[in-house]
Amino acid sequence: DPDWASHSLGIFICLNCSGIHRNIPQVSKVKSVRLDDWDDAQVEFMAANGNNVAKAKYESKMPPFYYKPTFLDCQLLREQWIRAKYERKEFIHSEKQEPYSAGYREGFLWKRGRDNGQFLSRKFVLSEREGALKYFNKNDAKEPKAIMKIEHLNATFQPAKIGNPHGLQITYLKDNSTRNIFVYHEDGK
Repeated sequence: DPDWASHSLGIFICLNCSGIHRNIPQVSKVKSVRLDDWDDAQVEFMAANGNNVAKAKYESKMPPFYYKPTFLDCQLLREQWIRAKYERKEFIHSEKQEPYSAGYREGFLWKRGRDNGQFLSRKFVLSEREGALKYFNKNDAKEPKAIMKIEHLNATFQPAKIGNPHGLQITYLKDNSTRNIFVYHEDGK
């Protein structure tokens, strides 16, 4: 029962997603279904399009394993879904997609130190072949500080706890003990 619509995309959206759409005005123009005035051209565009037509267009090349967030998911997941779908058009043009299934990702995250709570840049490696996420204390370190087996790992978005909108708490088992690391990246993508 959405009360909002993107009249430039021809879709109906919920209140929470309307705020995200408002943050990308070059792509999505938002109006209230009940409170705003609609001209005839906007009404005709909405009638000719709609959510099913937009889904067929903007999700035509969505990878089958890609997680599609719902209104119950956190703000960050919903925002990145909307940006990937409508702003970056990743699911229309396969070449714009990240190599999600490449099996190997390497990059830097800001990791909170255990003793002083200061965030420091740390190298992380995600390897499908090894089934592990590793992080390194130093950029040129040969051995990782921690190796977290994917099967024993849980990641939860925790922006309030970490103090960053892209904050992530990673919980894993080590020596039969539960450990946590707190990380973020400047870019939500």
